[in-house]
Amino acid sequence: MNLRRDVFQAIADPTRRAILMLVASQSMTAGAIASNFDTARPTVSKHLQILTECELLKQEQNGREIYYHLNPKKMKEIADFIEPFRKMWDDRFNKLETIMKKYKPEK
Repeated sequence: MNLRRDVFQAIADPTRRAILMLVASQSMTAGAIASNFDTARPTVSKHLQILTECELLKQEQNGREIYYHLNPKKMKEIADFIEPFRKMWDDRFNKLETIMKKYKPEK
């Protein structure tokens, strides 16, 4: 049975978000990633598996080591999906700010 992972469920987990932040600037091995957390290495490996299945991370073999790095295409897809919602909320907050600036409390 092949489960399809949901990218938003994957990034809902704080540990997985922290892993994404770690590998955003440089590729890292599973061991290097795991050394940044106070959890068992198999737990970090499971997080890496989920992020890889969602295509948020890519694996690259270099000799005996596997390096994980961010998949910018997938991150852009997520950002593109979220952008209309961000814009909608920016517009709403700007309208609210305009109303609040015009508001004069009664004395």
